[in-house]
Amino acid sequence: MYATVRRYEGVTDPAEAGRRVSEGFVPLISQVPGFVAYYWVDAGDGVMLSTSVYEDRAGAEESTRRAADFVRDQLASLLPNPPQVTAGEVVASG
Repeated sequence: MYATVRRYEGVTDPAEAGRRVSEGFVPLISQVPGFVAYYWVDAGDGVMLSTSVYEDRAGAEESTRRAADFVRDQLASLLPNPPQVTAGEVVASG
């Protein structure tokens, strides 16, 4: 498995961002081949995190491409700063 974590800082409206992600982005990335799971987390203080898990690196990379497009087209006003993106192979899970 392969996972990608994106950290967004300076989120202006976490509740609205969550609604848009739930209604628009989750259906979009769950169609990517190899999709396992997706989580959108409100860490407080204008910080939100997303975690995408895929069976392989190709799925995770496609998720990152789709996330960039979705943020640009649907969330730019709510997520004004580019995310910090970290990705890698899952070496343990529970």
